[in-house]
Amino acid sequence: MFDLDKWQEIFGTIRQNKLRTFLTAFGVFWGIFMLMLLLGAGKGMQNGVEQEFAEEARNSIWVWEGKTSLPHNGSKPGRIIRFDNEDLRLLRSNTAQVEKIAPRNRVWGEYTITYQRKNGSYQVFGSVYDFFRINGEKLKQGRFLNQSDIVEQRKVIVIGEKVRQVLFAEALAKLEPGSPAADTLGLGDYVTIKGINFKVVGTFTSSGNNGRNEERAYIPFSTLQAVFNQPNQVQMFAVTPVGSQPAIELENELRAMLAKRHNFSPEDKQAIELWNNEENFKRFTGLFAGIELFVWVVGIGTLIAGIIGVSNIMMIIVKERTKEIGVRKALGATPWSIVSLIIQESVFITGLAGYLGMFAGIGLLDGIRYLIEATGAELPYFTRPEVDVYVAVASTLILVLAGALAGLMPALQAASVKPIEALRAD
Repeated sequence: MFDLDKWQEIFGTIRQNKLRTFLTAFGVFWGIFMLMLLLGAGKGMQNGVEQEFAEEARNSIWVWEGKTSLPHNGSKPGRIIRFDNEDLRLLRSNTAQVEKIAPRNRVWGEYTITYQRKNGSYQVFGSVYDFFRINGEKLKQGRFLNQSDIVEQRKVIVIGEKVRQVLFAEALAKLEPGSPAADTLGLGDYVTIKGINFKVVGTFTSSGNNGRNEERAYIPFSTLQAVFNQPNQVQMFAVTPVGSQPAIELENELRAMLAKRHNFSPEDKQAIELWNNEENFKRFTGLFAGIELFVWVVGIGTLIAGIIGVSNIMMIIVKERTKEIGVRKALGATPWSIVSLIIQESVFITGLAGYLGMFAGIGLLDGIRYLIEATGAELPYFTRPEVDVYVAVASTLILVLAGALAGLMPALQAASVKPIEALRAD
């Protein structure tokens, strides 16, 4: 039941002790504010990591050439391991665990891609259709490379959206923004790489590598080998395991098979370079689980410090008002009326400061997120800092409950004071 007299008393006490009340409330405010910021920053880092892995197949394994570091079967260390087409054939035919395998070669350097009077220097790769599925490029217009392109060594090319916007800038400027013709512009046209014409059959988008992946172009793997003098060379390849099989099992099998064929020790970790996306994602998620735990420990510690401050202040208030409490009890005030007065004041200060801290923290996170999105900033491993609303509200409710408990001990102490002793107090 609402008691106006009690609330007038509470506000009167607050007015008489403005600085003390402010410092007490600020301790609670700062605790919940920092908890929101820490949780938001932790979530931002987690979102950033998930975004980095979002497009690539999370169970993919990437394999590069390396150099032996251990002697094996009479071979000295320092030998460079080079892959070829036979490696791909053996892996396809002898490994039942492989679902997709996609080689990728690069035309060394950044070669100029030319269309009429426009040109730009971009990375040119040779690959196959499965590579796009593993690496995560998304088709915007046209098509990706297909098996016929590989078999017939066709001179076709798939370009990133940023490449298209540069090469076809003049033509795009003449079209209305958003028109269907603007989206398909460039398809069917020919671009030139080192004097060789390639027909544009598709465009793709990608957020990988902070958007830099859109500054790439892909031609059929067999065409690159034949045209750019890389016969029977495989610089790197990516594989994915079948179904839900752990990628680490496929990694071990790949290492053993390649070690046998190229005569290096399976224990030699430098002979070939492997990047296991699945294992690295697990490491990142484990790291952020630890960060989240640390954030909660620090945040809760800060809150506890604020709550202890509230309890101490309430004890001081009780001591200052000992005579007043004695008069109340002498006039017939019940213990509950005194307890409820002290607890209400504690809950009011804690709850108000806590909710202000929560809204300030969430507001600041929203401002940071808006600035990142508005400016187009691309921060590595950090995006969309946010706090779960349910977590924020639950944290603040727990804080209010803790505020009530913080005021309970001083309130019980006040209720136990005997009127005659209270009136004698200095």
